[in-house]
Amino acid sequence: MPDRPTQILEAAARLIARRGVRGLRVEEVSAEAGVSTALIYYHFKDRGGLLRRTLEFINQRAVRYTDAALDLSDDPRTQLTEILLRELQDVPHVRENSAAWGELRATAVFDPDLRELLATATCEWNDDLAELILRAQAADPALARTDPHAAAERLTALVEGVSERWLSGTTSLRRAHELIRGAVEAELRVG
Repeated sequence: MPDRPTQILEAAARLIARRGVRGLRVEEVSAEAGVSTALIYYHFKDRGGLLRRTLEFINQRAVRYTDAALDLSDDPRTQLTEILLRELQDVPHVRENSAAWGELRATAVFDPDLRELLATATCEWNDDLAELILRAQAADPALARTDPHAAAERLTALVEGVSERWLSGTTSLRRAHELIRGAVEAELRVG
């Protein structure tokens, strides 16, 4: 059984994934989590605090299921591909995470606090992938010497866009994975 703050964050992530952020009310989160609204205010201060912590929670949950790809291989190219593919899995918590991330990203357009947190999380994601790209380039001198940070940014932007298409049913999961594999190959092409 998760602790109360985690239980509340899980409920908030579910509601954001299903309904978005704009109409999210603390009362709905308390009902979904099975806790009092006072407990939510105790742990998160206000709705903004709850949203910020939910974004952090979603990001940390994604790191757990994507970083598992690092154990699959010692090859940085394989690790890179697998990390990106794990962002698109037909598993309830991954779908929920992807949908909630998209909703929070859309809300950040109008919320400077969320925008800053989202920018930080995205920068960390880009940095992690850039490190793998740099390691792949070091392991294979034949690879093009593309800027690892620019390549990582292109790949994360692609994953976010493909995720929206997959979640909305306009792209199949199989096709989404093909696009990601193709993008990694294009970024790490032989020079």
